[in-house]
Amino acid sequence: MDFAFLDSGTGGLPYMKYLKESFPEASCIYLADTKNFPYGQKSSKDIEEAACEAVKLLLQHCTPKAIVLACNTMSVVALPKLRQVFSNIPFIGTVPAIKTAASITRNNIIGLLATERTVQEPYTDSLIRQFAPNCKVIRRGDSQLISFIEHELDTSSATARYKAIIPAVEYFSSNNVDTIVLGCTHFVHVAEDIKNATKNKIQVVDSRSGVVRQALKVAFANQQNNHQNSKQDLLADNFFVTDLVDSSETNRYETLCRHQGIRWGGVLKFQ
Repeated sequence: MDFAFLDSGTGGLPYMKYLKESFPEASCIYLADTKNFPYGQKSSKDIEEAACEAVKLLLQHCTPKAIVLACNTMSVVALPKLRQVFSNIPFIGTVPAIKTAASITRNNIIGLLATERTVQEPYTDSLIRQFAPNCKVIRRGDSQLISFIEHELDTSSATARYKAIIPAVEYFSSNNVDTIVLGCTHFVHVAEDIKNATKNKIQVVDSRSGVVRQALKVAFANQQNNHQNSKQDLLADNFFVTDLVDSSETNRYETLCRHQGIRWGGVLKFQ
């Protein structure tokens, strides 16, 4: 197995898709920790514990060359802990693209759209101090939009999508933001909707390209890790969850997988 992707839900799928487009030969597994969704409203300790348990579950089923934390909240809160506990596995974090936004903003007013936890984290403050010291950063934690994307987006109408994103768009527009950072991977699913709602007056950036470049670099730097085994072959390029509420959720994930061009793998249960 080349890569394992971990998120609280479906937010990280565009990151896995981007990697597969960049390197089609890569084998991947995706785990959505739906049992602990959403991460963005948990305490730092709870996020660390949930992330560690999810990684343990992944490693029971595969031995990836690298694990991509396709979740901004998990990355800004739990990445140091995961690297400490699982020191033999490279982790690639997904952090808000503050640096990119600072390099392209025209008026030095940046919007950060993320989870409540990410906008409050000291790590986010340090990113802003390091990469955008001359910018005003308007922050918005939007758990309601995240929930919509996770549970309703794939079957929603264009009108419903617009209604879901417009509070964030109006908030940033009223604060004269000219560049929005998608600081939660879920928001990548509605990036085009946000651009269209602003009539392309506001730039929208995410961290997909940087994360994928780093993942490819890390995973293939050490050729000793380039091994395969039969259990990995069974899991390659599948989407898994850690919990299901009912059969309708199964149907929704199966439909999502068909749309994304990946296989529905089912549930990986915690011991």
